[in-house]
Amino acid sequence: MSKAIDWNNLGFQYMQTDCFVKAEYKNGTWSPLEVCTDHHITIPIAATCLHYGQTCFEGLKAFFRKDGTMAIFRPEENALRMIDTARRLVMEPPPVDLFLEAANLLVKLNKDFVPPYGTSASMYLRPFLIGMSPHIGVHASENYVFMMLATPMGPYYQHGFLPVKAYIQEQYDRAAPHGVGNVKAGGNYAAGMMGDNDGKKKGFPICLYLDSAEHKYIDEFGTSNFLAITREGDYVTPESTSILPSITNKSLQVIAKDFGMKVERRKIPVTELADFAEVGACGTAVVITPVYSIYSNQRIYTFGTETEAGPTLRKLFNEIQGIQYGEIADRHNWMHTVKP
Repeated sequence: MSKAIDWNNLGFQYMQTDCFVKAEYKNGTWSPLEVCTDHHITIPIAATCLHYGQTCFEGLKAFFRKDGTMAIFRPEENALRMIDTARRLVMEPPPVDLFLEAANLLVKLNKDFVPPYGTSASMYLRPFLIGMSPHIGVHASENYVFMMLATPMGPYYQHGFLPVKAYIQEQYDRAAPHGVGNVKAGGNYAAGMMGDNDGKKKGFPICLYLDSAEHKYIDEFGTSNFLAITREGDYVTPESTSILPSITNKSLQVIAKDFGMKVERRKIPVTELADFAEVGACGTAVVITPVYSIYSNQRIYTFGTETEAGPTLRKLFNEIQGIQYGEIADRHNWMHTVKP
């Protein structure tokens, strides 16, 4: 039975649920999953996750669907992305099967916190991996803990699916959390917080970052990938090794092709903003946030109106949400049904 929660007014914030799950890597093997009800963890004071950044996280969602079943959106993609990140950080990643087992068990045990169908809310899952061995010298951990928590969530931005104003952040770089090999895939957003906070003080909920080498090409928004719809109706998104390989963006590209749209992943000069009909920020938390205007030091770029999303972004948003909530056929087998 669902908890007594105001499902229609959930924000994007942590709410403690009944439990989380974890597994430990020691002596070359992963332990079975453990169910934990104490929402505190103990870490050695010299753990490599605290001193040398051996930590990474993922984010994915679970839904109550129209037919009453629960399902998780593309969890195997998150498992594979965590493996890529862990290898880059010299960590031992949880196998795909363990990741999927953890997600299924976590949702099943916390089913009363999964928002009911029709509320436009979902359950957010946060898997994370940390190095636990104590080392003072720079050294990879021998032991790791993989954990996954769950929390019900509403829209990332309280305005929902309404256009926002964005700001091109040129004063602060985001090179530090990206670097070579997509370290950003591990969820290290700390080095971008200064730029994001600066943008918020100026009145912009999101910042758009350019490439750190030349400041000529679009990389991504502070919390989301960048996508644009051209005046010809094409789907365009940046080709860059320093941005998060978004599973939402990847899925939207497939849907766009289903609609007969041309999809391009390429370098996008910032000056090309003037040629786009629609612009959006996309990711697990937001799905798609339409962008009405983007401010830079030189000019203001505008797309559509301030009061509603453009028709193509709306169509893409409705399609991916329809698949997630079971209102549209899961033609690409993206939904992982939670086993009883």
